[in-house]
Amino acid sequence: MMSLERVSKYYPTRGGRRVILNDINFCVNKGERVGILGRNGCGKSTLLRVISGAEEPSSGVVQREMAISWPLAFGGAFQSSLTGLDNLRFICRIYNINFDEKIEFVEQFTELGVYLKEPIRRYSSGMRARLSFALSLVVDFDCYLIDEIIAVGDSRFTERCQYELFEKRSHCSYIIVSHDVRAVEQYCSRAAVLKSGVLTDFNDISKAYDFYLNEV
Repeated sequence: MMSLERVSKYYPTRGGRRVILNDINFCVNKGERVGILGRNGCGKSTLLRVISGAEEPSSGVVQREMAISWPLAFGGAFQSSLTGLDNLRFICRIYNINFDEKIEFVEQFTELGVYLKEPIRRYSSGMRARLSFALSLVVDFDCYLIDEIIAVGDSRFTERCQYELFEKRSHCSYIIVSHDVRAVEQYCSRAAVLKSGVLTDFNDISKAYDFYLNEV
């Protein structure tokens, strides 16, 4: 299970404190697929970073009783002076995974070719996203955090990503943040809506959709 207990997140600005997440209570059980709807800029990606541990909440508690991924295609933890393979080796050491057994998968999945042996700082944003996505799949997480950036690369690559996530890992939990209601309906069993820092949870996706249309 993963739960947020009265979690808030704010940033200091010149105009004063800016609240992004406001006193959120939220829970995801093992095997659940939850969609979070919200317009661009409402704080969905911030919420994922807090859930993953990439950022600490300003207040409140995040309980993680299952292995949770970083946000897919998030390259913020890359060491840019190291190569793609060096970053893979680093991830494997952290999670106690056999590096040699994962090289072929990353090579074939990313299709980066010789660039896997080049420093990350030479990568385009799309190349970084491909590598980050592949490294996320190297680790067997219980729960995957998916931002709208799931559609990286061409349609063929996107289909491969969806197969790896939603078919090969159909037993896993997912938290998908999006402003696309159709994506949430396709992959999720329940949904919540994030607006003005407040997260409203629904067991019925159709009710979440109606609330999203009316309130957002």
